[in-house]
Amino acid sequence: MTEQTDAPKSHLKVVLTSLAVVVAMVLFVFYVLRPMYYLICEWTGITGSTFETAEAQPFEVQTDRPIRVQFLATNNATMSWQFRPVQTEVIAHPGELIQVSYYAKNASRRDMVAQAVPSLTPFEATNYFLKTECFCFNQQPLASGEDTEMGLVFQIDPDLPDWVKTITLTYSLFDVTTASGTARLDK
Repeated sequence: MTEQTDAPKSHLKVVLTSLAVVVAMVLFVFYVLRPMYYLICEWTGITGSTFETAEAQPFEVQTDRPIRVQFLATNNATMSWQFRPVQTEVIAHPGELIQVSYYAKNASRRDMVAQAVPSLTPFEATNYFLKTECFCFNQQPLASGEDTEMGLVFQIDPDLPDWVKTITLTYSLFDVTTASGTARLDK
């Protein structure tokens, strides 16, 4: 008789352990993995992530050193917005303050909040690409059908290695409506 009453307790123990593992995995993904990713990016510099803000520096502009800066835009698979750079490329000179913008339109039938995640190549240029203003610093709410131009102001540090002639800045746009807790958009 004892074996039969131990079986339901054993099953309950397996179910509760499995449930605890699932909860721990979800907490790990949402609360530990992201900060760990950014910490690894900071240590290695290999992803080209440029989330940090910088103040405009009083650099002397190097007019004899043109740097091609290319702009790309992608949507995460679940993002339904139209998203693209207004200019796909500019010629920048180290020390010069450059302003460009990206276009976004919420083509969905619901109000949404987006977050742009930047990536820069070559990754060796990451520490020399200084963003003073960027739409990626904040979440971007748009009502259904609404569109906007989102600004980016940057400067290239004159200490950029001489071999770097082209920099490519890519933004990936993610739907963070649920994660932001925004049920309605206040503008």
